[in-house]
Amino acid sequence: MLPLQGLTVVDLSTVVFGPLASQILGDYGATVIKVEAPEGDSTRRTGPAREEGMAALFLGTNRNKKSVVLDLRLEQARAALQQLVARADVFMHSMRPQKLARLGIDPESLLERHPRLVYAGLHGFAQGGPYAGKPAYDDVIQGMSGIADLMQQQGGKARYLPMVAADKTCGNVAAHAILAALMRRERTGHGGFVEIPMYESMVGFNLVEHLYGQHFAPALAGAGYPRVMAPARRPYATSDGYVAMMPYTDAHWQRFFAETGRPELAEDARFCSMAQRTAHIDALLEIAAERISARSSAYWLQTCERLEIPVAPITRLADLQADPHLQATGFFQRLDDPAMGALNFPANPVRFDGQRLPLRVPPRLGEHTRGCLLEAGLAPELIDQLLAAGQRSPTPNLQD
Repeated sequence: MLPLQGLTVVDLSTVVFGPLASQILGDYGATVIKVEAPEGDSTRRTGPAREEGMAALFLGTNRNKKSVVLDLRLEQARAALQQLVARADVFMHSMRPQKLARLGIDPESLLERHPRLVYAGLHGFAQGGPYAGKPAYDDVIQGMSGIADLMQQQGGKARYLPMVAADKTCGNVAAHAILAALMRRERTGHGGFVEIPMYESMVGFNLVEHLYGQHFAPALAGAGYPRVMAPARRPYATSDGYVAMMPYTDAHWQRFFAETGRPELAEDARFCSMAQRTAHIDALLEIAAERISARSSAYWLQTCERLEIPVAPITRLADLQADPHLQATGFFQRLDDPAMGALNFPANPVRFDGQRLPLRVPPRLGEHTRGCLLEAGLAPELIDQLLAAGQRSPTPNLQD
């Protein structure tokens, strides 16, 4: 039995933040009903695809779900959504809060009717501050939360990380917050409102190490952990490529200095302790880079293995599916779809009792509308009306 089997999640979120969170819940066994506007989640059209509406980015965040199409401009569709919510354990959305009341899905209304419901609001910014209700996307949050500044301090140019780091990080925060709320409900019998704001989540994420000296009042140092901000912190260039090498402890550096013919550096006041190495990290990394560049990648992989210094080759994204460890642990899973053929997915990394969690192909747009609404108690003729209205819908839905 999967951990969340028997729980139902109604998810109105779109793009990556919310869909990744509900995908995690679906991986754990929850029945996730993805409620989409007639045109569907925008990620259905983002990236390469073998079938219209089933593009790569959608596949990455929507496995193990069902898709229901509802045009929430229509009163009948809003009533159908209410019936879905009445049978749910979790309701989640990534809409701006000011849109909720007119749809009848504000937290006060739903929690009054369904006190056991866990209501998760995935917002850009927490309520109560001047940014509340503002739109937020990954680039915006990376810029506001300090990531672009960190990149500028390290490399000289303000840049974003080459990934949707805020969306993915906050999706994981949302998943564990919802799980915590479900645990509380098991103990108290009551659900409640859980707010997961992207901005605050990413500020907290970034400041785990980078609040640094500002933990203290007055501050003992500025913000920013020097070791990871050092411009020289990058894969080490070897004579024929690169390695990811990380001497870290006193013993690691002593062995490294001895191996490279500079044993006296282990006694150098700049490098003899963790605190001193952190204070002089740029000089340390430059010395290490100069010594490492003289030998091949194979030499350093073998040498660090002998010296018990953490090291690894640099792996290209395109080569990850061939990684021997990931192959041995069954991390990548291939599913066969009748229309799209073979599809590759990275598995959920968590295993329960040594077993990988099962995966299902993400749903086609509206694939489960009839079945889910029938289970919710809607009359077949009303479902026919909703399906016909959805097909005629020419403009964006209020849930966007």
